[in-house]
Amino acid sequence: MKNIQILFLCVLIIPFAEIYLLLLVGGIIGVLPTIFLVVFTAVLGTYLLKQQGLATFKRFQESLAQGAIPAYEMVEGPIILVGGALLLTPGFFTDALGFACLIPNVRRKIAQYVIENYLVQPDGSVYGAKPRQADVLEGEFRREE
Repeated sequence: MKNIQILFLCVLIIPFAEIYLLLLVGGIIGVLPTIFLVVFTAVLGTYLLKQQGLATFKRFQESLAQGAIPAYEMVEGPIILVGGALLLTPGFFTDALGFACLIPNVRRKIAQYVIENYLVQPDGSVYGAKPRQADVLEGEFRREE
């Protein structure tokens, strides 16, 4: 299945799952507690987004100060951003995904997966990087007829 098809299915399925869960929870605990719970998760998500974002940015700066490449921090930043957006979206399914993105251990595993499978080639080189000087042959040529 292509990535665009998976994205299309998610855009179709997730709203139905959200509506189902909101109706289910609303039927069990009532309408007002359900609304309060949705607003509470959005406020809590905003707080956690700020806290985790600042902590990741601090680690990013520390890595740069030590002369290391902040690879995990550069991948964790967008994961935190997606997690915050999911938490601000009303619903319980997206809140669960958003909270998962803001848990440091889960986020580190996601970042490790992205780095190993999408950013680093099997030979250890980085996707999209220019070849090293050792891989380049220089010389002159002359066409003889």
